[in-house]
Amino acid sequence: MMKTIALCMIVKNEQEHLRRCLDSVKNKVDQIVIVDTGSTDETVNIAKEYTNDVHHMDWNNNFAAARNESIKFATTDYILVLDADEYLEESADLQKEITSGADYYFTKIHNIMSFERALNHLAIRIFSNSKDLYYQNRLHEHLNIMDEERNLISGQAGLVIMHTGYTNEMMEGREKAKRNLPLMLKEVEENPTVYNLFNMGRTYMWVGKYEKAITFLKRAYPMSKNLTIASDLIITLCRSLGEMERYNEALQILQEAVVVHPTEVDLLHLQALYYMEINHYRDAIDTMTKCLDIGDQGITVTEGHGSYIAHFRLAEWYELQNDLTKSYEHILEAFKLKNDFAPIMGKYFKIIEKANVPLEEVFVSTNQLYPISNSGQLEKMLEVMYQLRHPLLQRYLTEYNVTVQDNVMATAQQYARDYDGAQALWLEIEGMDEQNGEDILLLSMILKDKTLFGRAQTLLNLSQKEQKKLYKIIMDEPSGDAKLTPHLEYILERVLMHLIRLQEFETFEKLLNYLWQGSVNVKVKVCEHLVSYGFNEIAIDLLVKLFEQHPRNISIIKMLGDVCLSSEYYQDAQLFYTKLLEVSDDYVAYERAYELYERVDDQIAKNSLLTQINRKFPLCAWSKQNF
Repeated sequence: MMKTIALCMIVKNEQEHLRRCLDSVKNKVDQIVIVDTGSTDETVNIAKEYTNDVHHMDWNNNFAAARNESIKFATTDYILVLDADEYLEESADLQKEITSGADYYFTKIHNIMSFERALNHLAIRIFSNSKDLYYQNRLHEHLNIMDEERNLISGQAGLVIMHTGYTNEMMEGREKAKRNLPLMLKEVEENPTVYNLFNMGRTYMWVGKYEKAITFLKRAYPMSKNLTIASDLIITLCRSLGEMERYNEALQILQEAVVVHPTEVDLLHLQALYYMEINHYRDAIDTMTKCLDIGDQGITVTEGHGSYIAHFRLAEWYELQNDLTKSYEHILEAFKLKNDFAPIMGKYFKIIEKANVPLEEVFVSTNQLYPISNSGQLEKMLEVMYQLRHPLLQRYLTEYNVTVQDNVMATAQQYARDYDGAQALWLEIEGMDEQNGEDILLLSMILKDKTLFGRAQTLLNLSQKEQKKLYKIIMDEPSGDAKLTPHLEYILERVLMHLIRLQEFETFEKLLNYLWQGSVNVKVKVCEHLVSYGFNEIAIDLLVKLFEQHPRNISIIKMLGDVCLSSEYYQDAQLFYTKLLEVSDDYVAYERAYELYERVDDQIAKNSLLTQINRKFPLCAWSKQNF
């Protein structure tokens, strides 16, 4: 015999969403009950188009009371609860969901977020109307299912509830949370359940009071075992710790949590991110790889944490290690899984540029990965390429016959090495955009063009002294004052990076001579750019000179070790890693040295390092597995 089911809702000023919600369920339920709590728009009139069960209730700052008011009118076997900005997919079959006869069903909520991403979580939205189930709590209301003596049977619904209001809730949530704090504190004081403590901690995290959040969440944590909120509570606690940069404390909690909840990908993903925050590269990469093994699953799942976002993070981290082969493998997988996600698209183009893949090959492969069939797709591609100053921007503008602003066209021509065309356009444009200051400065330096420099300097926020200094650099004139300001160093370092990309090595060498008069930090940054684009030999020569001047600078020693290791100069790498261990007791020095000994298969040195790592760094997981 078929069971009956009622939709029970509470609403207020929901004319924008209500019709879509009710259309999605009107042919799937036997009764629709709507309780309005004070609408001043067309909400009530819309509701009456679908049901005569429309009731009114004065709002008393109590969500549980309003929910209970709605369910008391239900005359069916089961109750379905939705909010107005939610709806069911057309394929949803409510009768199929309740055939098992469970007392309540966990249902997946698919929260649509910004940037075409989503967050999925489970909530009880279908439950029996004959088990004396009712809502508790003024805020963050939930059903009274915790009484173990009642022996309630739970089930898992297969349908998905779509929720489109998540982004708006996030934007408005902080103000709502501040208004609701007094009510929540009263609720916790009267009834300090795990749910109330969790919601109190979550609210404090949301308004940026992380220490208070941690206090409540730590009280709730021991009480949350075996509850569906356990993983969400742990993530909220660890994020609060992370906001205070207490990564080690968060990782201690996560190490236990991922064992207890092995299929909660959000826990593993956060663990991987925090490993990277403390520079545990190996554990970060190993843990993020486990996310791919699990996939996007768990009670609460941020879309992509077990798929395209995990690949994206791995691509970033391998790129940091200048392992472009593995970086490319992961960004390619990410692009295949989510080709319309701008950060992935941008990272894809950066990595293949650093790998020096021919532009024609890039163009062909990109068209296969991202076939453009509408203006929105083309617009996204052009925006990404413009922000990257990618040399293929001009090709796409020409291929699709796109008319763009003059500054975009000039930028496209410049980075496609059509310097004359770009020069002519830059000199014609009126009302220049500040974001093009560096572009024009770069071209003025390549062409030694005084007029272009005049246009650039008005956009770069330079002092008169900086303008004079920069003019001498562009015109390659001797400069009596060798000192560069931090602002000028930053601008010139950015220009030099683009000179490397454009392979304008003559201009690069001239600019390098000036930058070499600057701070140690900017010199290290220059070497990072060279290594990043594969110019290891030039970088080694420069780094050796820096090492001679600054023999205890950790950044210089580490980069020398890394670039020698990637260039297979193992004896030199060992020299610098040994030096790094002398001047720094930081974990990174040990991990880098171990990688070297792996490469040269020095088992004795490996075992010695593993002993030291296990003693000094108890959070390190990979070393225990290899010991």
